[in-house]
Amino acid sequence: MSGQLKEVRNRIKSIQSGQQITKAMKMVSAAKLRRAQDAILLMRPYALKLQEMLQNIVSNSEGNISTPLAAQRAVEKVLIVVITSDRGLCGAFNSNLIKTAKRVIREKYQEQFEEGKVEILPIGKKGYEHFAQNGYRVIDKYWQLFGSLTFENVKEAASVALNGFVDGTYDAVEIIYSEFKNAATQVYVSEQFLPIAKVENDENSKLKADFIFEPQKEVLIAELMPKILNTQFFKAVLDSHASEHGARMTAMDKATENAQELLRTLKISYNRARQAAITTELTEIVSGAAALAG
Repeated sequence: MSGQLKEVRNRIKSIQSGQQITKAMKMVSAAKLRRAQDAILLMRPYALKLQEMLQNIVSNSEGNISTPLAAQRAVEKVLIVVITSDRGLCGAFNSNLIKTAKRVIREKYQEQFEEGKVEILPIGKKGYEHFAQNGYRVIDKYWQLFGSLTFENVKEAASVALNGFVDGTYDAVEIIYSEFKNAATQVYVSEQFLPIAKVENDENSKLKADFIFEPQKEVLIAELMPKILNTQFFKAVLDSHASEHGARMTAMDKATENAQELLRTLKISYNRARQAAITTELTEIVSGAAALAG
């Protein structure tokens, strides 16, 4: 009985230590989430407006301008950008992003994948490790991007997609990322990055607009398009960054709650075992005293 009590006490101490760790990790994630959330919430309206403007320009161009980044061609070679995290302990965050990427390949690019014409550009250690270890064609240059998350560094990764599409290395580019909603909610998104999607619009569509271009239309579009696409790429990275911290904070909060429930169950078991041990000892004492008296 004493051995059982010692084992339960050790388990209680172990769980209490783990609970302290999960509490600390939750607090750290909450602090990081606040900064990451501020960054994406400030960035998102600007990025969405630029995206709307870009789609407007592409959709309303009458073919009199050259838009190589919007060129539609037969899809033979594909680049898929998968934005995961560097660390785990964030629930199903990384596995859901990887599953989304595999689903997109299976549903849209299975033929290209079987021919070895699908490449993965992973951002984040978890995605890089998974795809590299499972035989995918991986570009292994930018997976450590979160170590120094700046617009200039993200722009370098985006240039792989932009330059590759323009020179014909890729015919389509998709981005897989997690769109940040709140700490408890992340939406896993597959978004066509290139070619720039044209939107069919009618007379009442918000996308229909008549822009005044200064300087010339061709010069301005050639200058604006890469900058807008770099901004879109950066927004996707910031979305996933905030989602990661939200997912980790939620996971650590749930782990802390589970530890508390387990502690409650173990303490009940410990008290019952201790009460049984005391009762046994008292019974032995009383029996011994009765034997001596008899």
